[in-house]
Amino acid sequence: MTDPKSYQHIVYRIIGAAMSVQDELNWGMAEAYYTEALHMELLDCGIENKMECQVPCYYKGRRMEKYYQPDIMAGDVMIELKSVSDLISAHRAQLFNYMRLTRTPIGLLINFGQPMLQGERYWLNEETNECILLDRNMNPVYDNLNSDYYGLDESS
Repeated sequence: MTDPKSYQHIVYRIIGAAMSVQDELNWGMAEAYYTEALHMELLDCGIENKMECQVPCYYKGRRMEKYYQPDIMAGDVMIELKSVSDLISAHRAQLFNYMRLTRTPIGLLINFGQPMLQGERYWLNEETNECILLDRNMNPVYDNLNSDYYGLDESS
């Protein structure tokens, strides 16, 4: 099983790069501008990444012919970007489904749609097939209400 703490350094750097993008571009623009800017900022920070690359999908352990194209992949970290007034459960469900489909261990949901950047970190627990919210130290945050939804922004 993947240890989410092993991704702490890269996730910290990715979120820092997203903050730099928001500082430069401000908030509320179309997602495409943030996607390309974050791709460039990550490269400037020495973080190899691919924008809208084809990631293989799996069904019951078998590779499918279909691929998913996330906004950005930085190694094993899927980065989904939004520019909306608020993140909602449908945005999280989209990320969770793509993490499961591609077997990607870490997912970041980043929203440039507010004056303060919103970011959420998730880990795919392969044993239970659940996506678990991670705090800023990459510790799982468990909640009895719903194992697949946890709201957290950068202020938490």
